[in-house]
Amino acid sequence: MMPPPGVPSEERLIARFRAHARRLFWSALLLIATFGATAYLYGNLPAPFEDWMLLSAAGTIILLLVVLPFVVWLSRTTTITTRRIIVRRGIGARQRREMSHARGYTIAVRRGPLQRLWGTATITLSNGVDDPLRLVEVPNATLVHETLADQIEVSQILAHRDAQAGGESFASA
Repeated sequence: MMPPPGVPSEERLIARFRAHARRLFWSALLLIATFGATAYLYGNLPAPFEDWMLLSAAGTIILLLVVLPFVVWLSRTTTITTRRIIVRRGIGARQRREMSHARGYTIAVRRGPLQRLWGTATITLSNGVDDPLRLVEVPNATLVHETLADQIEVSQILAHRDAQAGGESFASA
């Protein structure tokens, strides 16, 4: 259902997603290897080394190479609504970029061989004025591309209809 002319449409959530989790593959593999090596070496270390050194090294590896990449991945979200696209990034200091569907933009999709294998792509949105907005490793990229194209079309139709309704009221006065 479309709202009557001149009445702003309600903003609704269409999708919220993160980059594909395949970026965490090496972190998960390292986590398994670290636990295996720690379990094997615990109590079997040569004379100058102690078990607390092994545990602190394993903890440091897990913190820096497993937990930190996971938190970075979790802190980046993309939200598509009926009015705009919102990209949020950052752990401490948050960065937020928005792009309105009503202004219109071009959609460029790039897929490498690995991205084709996983069904992901890099989608670049450019409105010609601001810096292009890059959505990297977008899962279900074809569906996201179709959704964005549909939202541009609907938003521009609504904007045109509202402009026509506004012009008619001035013409009749």
